[in-house]
Amino acid sequence: MVTSAALTHGDRERFLRHDASERPVALQLGGSDPDELAVAARYGAEAGYDEINLNVGCPSSRVQSGRFGACLMREPALVATCVRAMRDAVDVPVTVKCRIGVDDQDAYADLQGFTEAMCAAGVGILEVHARKAWLQGLSPKENREVPPLDYERVYRLKREFPALTIVINGGITRVDAVREHLESVDGVMLGRAAYRNPWILAELETALWGTPLPSRESVLRRMQPYVDQELENGASLKHIARHLLGLYQGEPGARRFRRILSQGMHLPGADWALLERALTAVEPLVEAA
Repeated sequence: MVTSAALTHGDRERFLRHDASERPVALQLGGSDPDELAVAARYGAEAGYDEINLNVGCPSSRVQSGRFGACLMREPALVATCVRAMRDAVDVPVTVKCRIGVDDQDAYADLQGFTEAMCAAGVGILEVHARKAWLQGLSPKENREVPPLDYERVYRLKREFPALTIVINGGITRVDAVREHLESVDGVMLGRAAYRNPWILAELETALWGTPLPSRESVLRRMQPYVDQELENGASLKHIARHLLGLYQGEPGARRFRRILSQGMHLPGADWALLERALTAVEPLVEAA
């Protein structure tokens, strides 16, 4: 996620740079100025992003002060204007990520009205975090955990807007839960679960599409060309390895794997050899198990 102001006034190339292997990839924008969002969306499409998403779900105070994120659920007409401006600027899909409500705006009718405004603006995909957001009194972390989940409200939204692609988000951590949600909505978005346990993505691919389940080692080794290239481009290994810490979650040797990466990825000159060492430390334990 990047703000529209950062793209229009900042280092656009740094913010938008990504690797072709990441595609399909979406750019999420934060903002509420239709003209600025249109420019930022065009920059994203020109940079090769496959989708432009508008953030109407983040509840942090910093985001609110910039008049974007979840606070915009109170202004569906403004969000619709922003979406139209973005759609006019790009040919790739423009989507919206939102909550089921904010603060005392807690009736289903509020979410229903917001969705109607999005449909009228031409939104074809709505990604819904099945919690409302408390704009005052809770931290962003607490807003991901404290407000109760209401999956049924998102299911109802799909029943009443059958032509709209509804993607559900929030508290989904298991493959069987993903299967269950897909009986009622079109898609499932994983956030923290995929970050903490990236292996769930391989398990999901096998469960949903029948792809043979690879080994964790083979998945990690497929990362080597990417790691080497990013380091050559000036990246630090810590910015890559931090996302791999949970690869062996629940497996023998997972703690040693994490410790080797955590202790070494910040050091000057850290490169693929560190990941190789972490693999060597875990392999004997996996084989013994």
